[in-house]
Amino acid sequence: MGVTSILLVSGRAHIGDFLDLLGGGKELGVQISYEVQEEAGGIAQALALARNFVGQDNMVVMLGDNVFEDDLRPAKEAFETGCVNGTAKAHVLLKKVANPKSYGVPRFEGSQDGSADTAGGKIVEIIEKPAEPPSSYAVTGCYFYTPEVFDIIGSLKPSARGELEITDVDHYYVRSGSLTYSVLEGFWGDCGESIDGMLSVSNYIKQNFH
Repeated sequence: MGVTSILLVSGRAHIGDFLDLLGGGKELGVQISYEVQEEAGGIAQALALARNFVGQDNMVVMLGDNVFEDDLRPAKEAFETGCVNGTAKAHVLLKKVANPKSYGVPRFEGSQDGSADTAGGKIVEIIEKPAEPPSSYAVTGCYFYTPEVFDIIGSLKPSARGELEITDVDHYYVRSGSLTYSVLEGFWGDCGESIDGMLSVSNYIKQNFH
C-alpha cells in the first residue's frame, strides 16, 4: 500500500517479542514505532494510542492476527478517492465467509441484485456475531480512517465486556453515511477467531510459502 511508517501496539507481555523480531523495521524498508496497551481495553482503545503518531494524516489499521492474500492497494486508493469527493471518512474490507455468525456482519441496502447475500449496496448496519446473519460477509481486520476517528473514540462508552469496540466506531460512520467498503477476492484468515481460523491460516502459509 506504500505505507512506510508503522506503529505497532501490543500488551506489555508481548511488546518486547515484537521488538526483538522486527526492530526498527530497517530490514523491511519501513520505520516501526511501538506503543504499549496497558490493559485489554479493546481495539478502539489501542487505536486511540496512535493519535500523536498519526497526527493529521489518514491511516490504515490492521489487526495483527489477520492474514490477507489480496493486494490492498486498490482498497487504499478507493478510500482516498472517497475522502477527496466527500463520500468516505472510513473504509472497511469485507470477505464472504461460510460462518458469518463468528464475525461482525454487514447488512446491505440496495444491493445490485436485491439479494442480502450480494455486496453492491450501501452498508446500513453492522451486527456483531449475529444469531441470524443479514448477509454472508464478514468485516475483516483492516480499516481505513481519517484522523476524525480519534474524536469518535473519545465519545465511546465501554461495551458490556468493558472494552471500546471498533464496531461502535464503524457504526458512527454507518449512521453518518460515510462508510465505504471493498470486497476481498483472495484468501483471508483470522487467527484469533477460532482454532479452525488458526489452522486455515497455517495451511495457507504452508501451501504458499513453504
